[in-house]
Amino acid sequence: MTSTQGMEHNGERNVKKILGLLPLVLSLAPALAMAADAPPPPKLDSGNTAWMLTSTALVLMMTIPGLSLFYGGMVRSKNALSVFMQCFAITALVTVLWTVYGYSLAFGDGGDLNKWIGGLNKAFLAGVGIEALNMTIPETVFVTFQMTFAIITPALVVGAFAERMKFSALMLFMAAWLTLVYVPVCHWVWGGGFMMTDGVMDFAGGTVVHINAGVAGLVAAIVVGKRKGFPNVAMPPHNLPLVVIGGGMLWVGWFGFNAGSAVAADGAAGMAMVVTQIATGMAALAWMVLEWMKHGKPSALGMVTGAVAGLVAITPGSGFVGPVGALAIGLIAGIACFLGATTLKRAMGYDDSLDAFGVHGVGGIVGALLTGVFASPAFGGKGYAEGVDMMKQLFLQVEGVAVTVIYCAIVSFILLKIVDAIVGLRAAEEDEEMGLDLSLHGERGYNL
Repeated sequence: MTSTQGMEHNGERNVKKILGLLPLVLSLAPALAMAADAPPPPKLDSGNTAWMLTSTALVLMMTIPGLSLFYGGMVRSKNALSVFMQCFAITALVTVLWTVYGYSLAFGDGGDLNKWIGGLNKAFLAGVGIEALNMTIPETVFVTFQMTFAIITPALVVGAFAERMKFSALMLFMAAWLTLVYVPVCHWVWGGGFMMTDGVMDFAGGTVVHINAGVAGLVAAIVVGKRKGFPNVAMPPHNLPLVVIGGGMLWVGWFGFNAGSAVAADGAAGMAMVVTQIATGMAALAWMVLEWMKHGKPSALGMVTGAVAGLVAITPGSGFVGPVGALAIGLIAGIACFLGATTLKRAMGYDDSLDAFGVHGVGGIVGALLTGVFASPAFGGKGYAEGVDMMKQLFLQVEGVAVTVIYCAIVSFILLKIVDAIVGLRAAEEDEEMGLDLSLHGERGYNL
């Protein structure tokens, strides 16, 4: 065979090999095309991680010591320590339950049931290791950030029945409530559930945290009953400086709450921060002016409570509205929550001790609904999803509010009745008269 003939023979064999590989190449083509179009895997961003570590610490500060001081200063001195104890115990309890199953049910994969609840694939934080990421931050940080939300929500409920619930009843109720109310609603809104897929806007917890806590508090206040002597006996706050300090901590911590919900150190976090500040200032001024007009004097308690009302109301829209929307939401929330904590409470006759429903329930509802309005680009908002206009978004916001109110009210009522049957909800009359600090915990908040 000549060299020319050998070259031709080798060429034919190479052609045959290439043709033989052609089916394999063609079969891999779709996968290769998908790989080319697929987004790159998430990468750790140190800036985002640093901001989320900070935000997590800020939100935890909101409960201990912020809310403890805010609520503890508003009760009578004989019950101050009991409020601190309740907030601290809830922090410990929720930390454990969130680790064991709460995070998994809220943010895990629920399979066919994912519309309603997550799964147990992340129970005991399975798979949440050093290398695991959630978007561009370590999943461990995301777990802890969401844990702080799960902590403060039941702690807010405490304000509605302060000074009269047994500690054993509180612990049982909060464990059950976290499991059967907070976790499902959290999944519906943030974990891939039906509200999230429907398009309900809740950037940082209008439904998940504030409406949930406010409604549960209202139901608890009614089921547990009024404090002895209410409303005929005066029950003023025993230490207003503690209230103002606690309120100030809540205001500062709320930047982690709202701006942290961007889960990134970016423009969205910056806008969430500025609208939070604007709405809070406006609500505080609105409450102050109304109180000044009605009673002739502006009070420190009123102004701090108005600020919290603004913080609550801007929460659901903090990632969607602009400065103009924040001013409007703050003004409307200041007025609505003032009426909710004064006129509505007196008219309905329930004893919401520290206005958990008047501020968090009313403020959460107002904020959730107004988010649908002021997210419009016409007011400087971020805008709506494709094919959604203001009326459609308002309908979705009503859906989110209504579902949360109805579900939370029914389940909270049932759980309270079950706990009452097991250990009893109400402290004994003599214990309530003595004060919960000494009667339930064997300690005094103040040794005078």
